[in-house]
Amino acid sequence: QAHLVESGGGLVQPGGSLRLSCAASGFTLGSYTVSWFRQAPGKEREAVAVISYHTTTTYYLRSVKGRFTVSRDNGNNMAFLQMNNLEPEDSAVYYCAADSDRSRLARSESDYEFWGQGTQVTVSS
Repeated sequence: QAHLVESGGGLVQPGGSLRLSCAASGFTLGSYTVSWFRQAPGKEREAVAVISYHTTTTYYLRSVKGRFTVSRDNGNNMAFLQMNNLEPEDSAVYYCAADSDRSRLARSESDYEFWGQGTQVTVSS
């Protein structure tokens, strides 16, 4: 059975950093496009960063570009989101998701088959 498990969330001060990890089991993550979504209270879930299966193509939400970096380790069935210079507006539950259609960098949550349970990121002083 396919599972995604996120880790690495927590409480951090503005300007701080966190590294989120996404571990896959039950399927080969390297065959999927991987995305990190986030959802803040009262807001819609949005795609923050997307990485192609071959790692060479990425997409970033404009508000995080230059601060966040998405990466993956296909050999270990994992993906990562490095978040630097965090802002209070980045506070949300962060989810990783996998899309079997490797031809696209999808940003709609309906395009993703597998989801993790989410990890909370809180940026506050």
